[in-house]
Amino acid sequence: MSDGAAGAGMMVVVATGNSGKVREIEEALGDLGWTLRGLDGLPLPEETGSTYEENAALKACAAAHMLNLPALADDSGIEVEALGGEPGVYSARYGNAENDTERNVFLLERLRGQKNRRAKFVSVIILAYPDGHLETYRGELPGTLLEGPRGENGFGYDPLFVPDGDTRTLAEMTVAEKRAISHRGQALAALRAAHRAGLPEREVSQLG
Repeated sequence: MSDGAAGAGMMVVVATGNSGKVREIEEALGDLGWTLRGLDGLPLPEETGSTYEENAALKACAAAHMLNLPALADDSGIEVEALGGEPGVYSARYGNAENDTERNVFLLERLRGQKNRRAKFVSVIILAYPDGHLETYRGELPGTLLEGPRGENGFGYDPLFVPDGDTRTLAEMTVAEKRAISHRGQALAALRAAHRAGLPEREVSQLG
């Protein structure tokens, strides 16, 4: 394991104000022996990056520097083939909509008349250290967008998205079923596997 890597017993900050996301990450990484904590109200920088990697790094590096601890952050979105990859990094604020329902309506309007309904969810997780080391993990979930929402269990674009190999939307799955295949779940699984294997040096890159 590199000098910058987090080992068992380390405290790692999850750079989010969402307590549910902290719990999700705790469950995914539980056997690494890390103690995870949230930001406790500390501010994060605005997501001004043009890629998921840039946005996740902005948040992770800010938290690592503020608290002098390893910090984990993610950025994610949905990319629609017929729209040239929109909304991508702008998924959470697509169409200047104020909530998930409005964003779904906006997306469906943009896709009106399109036969190609292919899309994919993307998640990038960055683990940053106070000494400047960065680790990057990526997950993708391909699928198809419906012409109307189905299901009550999800959030965001989940009610429109049917992953490849299934007939249900993500919003029709249980939390456990979604986590097992999700883009964020894949990225977390890659992080977990790398640290359980000792994190080869080639997996680590330097900030800057």
